[in-house]
Amino acid sequence: MPVHPHGVFGMAKISPAVAPVATGPAVSWDDEPASEEPFVALTADEARAWRARQAGRPLVRALAMQLAMGVLVTLVAWWVSGRALVAGSAAYGALAGVFPAALAAWRTARWAAPGFPPGAALAGLLVWEGVKIALTVGMLMAAPKFLGVPDWPALLIGLALTIKMYWVGLLAFRSASPSPDGRTK
Repeated sequence: MPVHPHGVFGMAKISPAVAPVATGPAVSWDDEPASEEPFVALTADEARAWRARQAGRPLVRALAMQLAMGVLVTLVAWWVSGRALVAGSAAYGALAGVFPAALAAWRTARWAAPGFPPGAALAGLLVWEGVKIALTVGMLMAAPKFLGVPDWPALLIGLALTIKMYWVGLLAFRSASPSPDGRTK
């Protein structure tokens, strides 16, 4: 088989004589300044005190914000359109975001309890994320059965805004949680 002038599959061969040579100062990968304090492990009592200072249930708050967004989207859809079908579709879309997320958060929390090995917690998270996606897709596929002919734009807007609110809720409550020294960030 003849060899193409640009190598196999049209790719040119690079010889050491043609390869680019890095010039200039060497790049340092040390990203920790020398003035930083060394890591010190917490005792059991210090760890309990640190956990007590942290936000108690950020997932519950995030889910509550998600639910509030679903109610808001439903009311706005009803107010803008004046049609119950549009509001019902928006509400169903919000439910398709809130219900699977709440179920996955509740079941994943069991796997993240103290005493579970980290590998089992990760496996539980992955399994319940898969269940959440499958349940959301299943609810979307079942929408015509429950709503007749749904208003798909309203349904998908309700779903999208509800899902996005989950992350806003987590980030908002993360920034309001106290730092390890007790001050609010």
